[in-house]
Amino acid sequence: METYRNIYLVLAAMLLLCLAPMPYGYYTLVRFASAVIFCVMAYRFYEQKREGLMWTAGALAVLFQPFLKLALGRTVWNIVDVIVAVGLVVLWWRERQWEK
Repeated sequence: METYRNIYLVLAAMLLLCLAPMPYGYYTLVRFASAVIFCVMAYRFYEQKREGLMWTAGALAVLFQPFLKLALGRTVWNIVDVIVAVGLVVLWWRERQWEK
């Protein structure tokens, strides 16, 4: 279980790295990785009967999916990236505390 939660931190770091000027391919990679990870998280939350987190993860998977891109502009995407990264760190921390 611990290994899975560490993915939260890796994804949060990837999202925060989007604040720096990176090659376009990096942003596409982050969108794809985010969509996959959020889909897995949504399924995991569904199994745990954590409906609010399931819907949140599902919505984030749709938002970050790389196939039908939502053009929000760089500033808005930066804000979204920071908010989601902070949310992932908080979720990582809370799940660590629940396990103890």
